[in-house]
Amino acid sequence: MRRKNQRGVAYIELGVCMAVLLPLTLGVISIGLNMHLQMQTVQLARDSGHMFARGIDFTLTGNQQVLVAIGGSLGLSATAGSGSAVVMLSTIRYVDVAACAQAGKVDAHGAPSGCTNYLKWVFAQRLVIGNSTIHSSDLGTPPSNIVATNGTITITNQVTNAGDVATVTAFNPWNSTTGTGIPSGTLIYVSEASATGFRMSPYSTLATTYAQNYF
Repeated sequence: MRRKNQRGVAYIELGVCMAVLLPLTLGVISIGLNMHLQMQTVQLARDSGHMFARGIDFTLTGNQQVLVAIGGSLGLSATAGSGSAVVMLSTIRYVDVAACAQAGKVDAHGAPSGCTNYLKWVFAQRLVIGNSTIHSSDLGTPPSNIVATNGTITITNQVTNAGDVATVTAFNPWNSTTGTGIPSGTLIYVSEASATGFRMSPYSTLATTYAQNYF
């Protein structure tokens, strides 16, 4: 009789332990999977940014396929609007007097005239590969009607179109009113990557992973 009672107590103890250990195990698994996804997202942003800054033309199908191969584990697709990941590549410049002059927006004395984006950061190029509904750029999005098929934006739109001004919702490493320390005409390359996160309610409800790099 005592053995049967002990066996019953052991079952109860096992049930109590499992009620605690099982949720902990599932929580650890979900956190681990999301950490892995975040690392993959960071790597995708880093690799795409390195190639973009070195002049790789991602409007070409072959180069897009290379990027898809890198981000394949995240579900990146070269078909716009499909897949479970997105890569956003931007070229940004600071609008100084030289930029205004390049667009012909200076007066007879060389001072900015009609250069409405003077002393602001603006988009010079924007490319998006993958599903743009996954995540919007933290820099903002230039109007589609001023972005050419190769992603470039004319100098006139850069210095006069208010919609082309780059904005940042968090830390802005370029926040400056003078552009001090940044040579005139310098282009900054920004790569952003995002993917659908692992979801297993209530242990993990991460909507997306996100990474941003500057070159």
